[in-house]
Amino acid sequence: MKVLLVNGSSRPDGCTATALKRVSDTLAAEGLETETLHIGNEPLHDCAACGHCRRTGECVYDDVASRVGRRAAEFDGFVFGSPVYYAHPSARLLAFLDRAFYAYARHFQFKPAAAVLSARRAGNVASMDVINKHFSICSMPVVSSNYWNHVHGRRPEDVLQDEEGLMTLTNLAKNMAWLLKCIDLGRQNGLNHPVNEKVLTHFIR
Repeated sequence: MKVLLVNGSSRPDGCTATALKRVSDTLAAEGLETETLHIGNEPLHDCAACGHCRRTGECVYDDVASRVGRRAAEFDGFVFGSPVYYAHPSARLLAFLDRAFYAYARHFQFKPAAAVLSARRAGNVASMDVINKHFSICSMPVVSSNYWNHVHGRRPEDVLQDEEGLMTLTNLAKNMAWLLKCIDLGRQNGLNHPVNEKVLTHFIR
């Protein structure tokens, strides 16, 4: 089983990376394979609502969001990390999520996911809610911990002093490992995920 951790910060080695490393290290200790990806600082397209992915199954833009969307089929679980800006995740991560989930939802469905946030002081819970909505619209089990999945600090060394935050992320990773193992055991015994139906209702008629 393999988990992809996505760093949505502009800084590859900042507070968000420090938080994700705690999750990755714990997942590895639980026997899971991990891969961590920093989405980088190159310009990233928002969704253009062009309909190309509906016709072809592929996003019209070929960048990190598309590449990860295609590769999502390789992974069993996901963790998305972001710093908090104005009580909101980074615009970079949101553009990435909007496009990857819209064009490649089929590769994310029914796989456990979690959000991890880092902030100097506040806005974590609101940011977690924004990221979690991508999971809940895609039939993904949302992995929780014993508290909100965030750490505090302006610098990585500050994050390392947030003992409660780091323990929350440790427990988050343990819960994800447990859930993935349960899903795998169920699959081995013939218990597969349901087949969802979809009906669209238009309110303006």
